[in-house]
Amino acid sequence: MLLWGFLARQFRRWQTYNRTVTELSKLDDRSLADINVSRSEIRALARHASAAV
Repeated sequence: MLLWGFLARQFRRWQTYNRTVTELSKLDDRSLADINVSRSEIRALARHASAAV
């Protein structure tokens, strides 16, 4: 049972990471600048967001 909980948590983290990368990548450079994010930071922000899940 512990394994299923671990796998479910990892799957949620993966989903959060992918959703964050996708949504931020859709934004244009001006919108990213408005939220003080550069394109090179997107993956790091997604990793941080997925770790919080």
